[in-house]
Amino acid sequence: MTRSRGHHALWFAATILAIVATTPVAAQFGNKPTRPQVKPPDGAVRKVIFKNCTSCHGIDDYAYNALDRTAWNALLEARHTNLQAIIPDADRAVLLDWLAVRFGPNTKAFPRTYVPPEITTYLSDAEGEALVTRACTRCHGADRVNQARNSADAWRVLIVDMRERGAQIADEDLEKLVEWLGRTKGTNANN
Repeated sequence: MTRSRGHHALWFAATILAIVATTPVAAQFGNKPTRPQVKPPDGAVRKVIFKNCTSCHGIDDYAYNALDRTAWNALLEARHTNLQAIIPDADRAVLLDWLAVRFGPNTKAFPRTYVPPEITTYLSDAEGEALVTRACTRCHGADRVNQARNSADAWRVLIVDMRERGAQIADEDLEKLVEWLGRTKGTNANN
């Protein structure tokens, strides 16, 4: 009898461990406010960033700004007590050139204020399609949305950006659309 209990306890523990191991870490610890997702550049800029910047912060922080080269330099100097000791002038020039192009004054900074609200109701496929049509097709075709494959976080970043450009969508609808797109489109090309 004790052997059977031990066997069941071991099976139960293994099942719980398997569930925890296959559940994404973000789902285990709750949602964090969404951050921008910046793809690291290639070449010399990549080397400069990974050599001088990423030991203290991620490159996603850059996306919160849209500045010219002079303003980027001022921001870097304001945030670092001894910038010349941290990053040599030649490396700083490479970084500033990239920042001024990638996150320059003609780009759209990622909003710092958006924190996704918790949703308790979910969109049906018909409601999701209707929301895409209402919120997205004023500027581009629905096929652009339907052909995309993104994670829920990537959809959120994209939709927040589109809302900043004029898409009419409330926070709760935005989160319902994020959940629906993540569930129905996902990142799998076969969806």
